[in-house]
Amino acid sequence: MDFTTDETTREYQARLTEFMENHVYPAEAVHHEQLAAAPESWSAPPVLEGLKAEAREAGLWNLFLPDPRYGAGLSNLQYAPLAEITGRSPAIAPEALNCAAPDTGNMELLAEFGSEEQKDRWLKPLLEGEIRSAFCMTEPDVASSDAGNIATRIERDGDHYVINGRKWWSSGAMNPNCAIFIVMGQTDPDADRHQRQSMVLVPRDTPGVHVKRGMTVFGYTDSAHGGHAEIEFRDVRVPVANVVGGQGKGFAIAQARLGPGRIHHCMRLIGMAERALELLCRRAVDRVAFGKPLADQGVVQEWIAESRVRIEQARLLVLKTAWLMDTVGNRGAHTEIQAIKIATPLMAEWVVDKAIQAHGGAGISQDFPLAQLWVQARLLRFADGPDEVHRMSLARRELKPYRAR
Repeated sequence: MDFTTDETTREYQARLTEFMENHVYPAEAVHHEQLAAAPESWSAPPVLEGLKAEAREAGLWNLFLPDPRYGAGLSNLQYAPLAEITGRSPAIAPEALNCAAPDTGNMELLAEFGSEEQKDRWLKPLLEGEIRSAFCMTEPDVASSDAGNIATRIERDGDHYVINGRKWWSSGAMNPNCAIFIVMGQTDPDADRHQRQSMVLVPRDTPGVHVKRGMTVFGYTDSAHGGHAEIEFRDVRVPVANVVGGQGKGFAIAQARLGPGRIHHCMRLIGMAERALELLCRRAVDRVAFGKPLADQGVVQEWIAESRVRIEQARLLVLKTAWLMDTVGNRGAHTEIQAIKIATPLMAEWVVDKAIQAHGGAGISQDFPLAQLWVQARLLRFADGPDEVHRMSLARRELKPYRAR
């Protein structure tokens, strides 16, 4: 078994690491100051625009798309170490490289299932970073972890669909540059359970679209993901041509979209945990308590050792999953995708928690990135499906051959 990264990946790693050291890390304090100066704004801080220009000039743009027509043409296995590097500064680096959710998943969806007209109108400006997008699936009135519960109605009326319903946690919708919503809802409530849903493209300025409020994440606006919104759709009319992939294909498209999204999150979580462990070690060496450095305290040594073990375990599982997605496809890697979605956020949350503990009061302050790293890790135990749903599905897969016997 060969664990060596290929030459292309190593070249990108070197360039991206240099970009992080020279541009991203120095911008973190500025990014925080600009957010603090405009607490009611859901816009990306101005410092990001300069970073985007520098990233494009460095050839670090749209790295996540494996299709060379749209992105860098990297495989999942090649992209994994790069996403890990961006995860070290999750509030800045992914967006700077046009590799931030939800746009990544929406671009993948349009690239795979969109019509040529849809690609020309929406995918191209997303690839250029000219606009942002939102994904509207979760609803406040039903348990949306079961996609079959989604109640938003998308009814055919001649050459149009009429949409009525309420969404929340619609990632990306609060950003002023968000121009397009991808909305999932029922087009045929009487159809088979997995063929009731469709996805339609709804321009933000369509009459009847009401963005009610922004949703904060543990008090953060989460501007890196474009902010999360509660949205009401009241008799919203869009052309039938706005359906993505055909009527009744919404559930299948959602599953295809969420697979790559889940592994991208997990790749970045490895980087978050590495950053936290690095800060933990620095703090342990620099700080003295009860007559000796924290690094000589047995409990802190245990945290450090356990962090390294957990990070390496998670990384290997993520890399195996990426390799399977490249070789046998998302469906063939379904078990591993669920496994990493369960294991990786928990790992990162644990490591960041120990780093916070070692920093004392500083760990929960704005002087270190640890509080925000913890929020990101905890959030990802919900995003793209809660832990419990993935555990249930994974258990069913394990039991299936035994039940058959």
